[in-house]
Amino acid sequence: MTDRRGVVAKRAENLAPDVPYVRGWNTARRGAGALADQLVLLGLDSDFPGLVADVNVAGDGLVHLGTVRPEAAELLAGLIAAGLQAELHGVVAGTTPTTRRETPAA
Repeated sequence: MTDRRGVVAKRAENLAPDVPYVRGWNTARRGAGALADQLVLLGLDSDFPGLVADVNVAGDGLVHLGTVRPEAAELLAGLIAAGLQAELHGVVAGTTPTTRRETPAA
């Protein structure tokens, strides 16, 4: 079974010679590493002990979060939503949001 992005394709356990598995796995490793770095900064690294890079049969990199507690998943979802909200409102981490000044009508 495969979704439209191929993420649900089977893991690459039997390798095919014409598929660039290393490239996909390396991409996944970078993504997993970036996420792991942020989780460490937030003190959440112990909540995601199964975070690993992987690759599927098509050579696409995958990041597995592993089995996590529901509270950890909710917290991660909340952090993602907060980050998206901050991005939408132009807030940069570590700064105070500024209000936009209206230009007086002439």
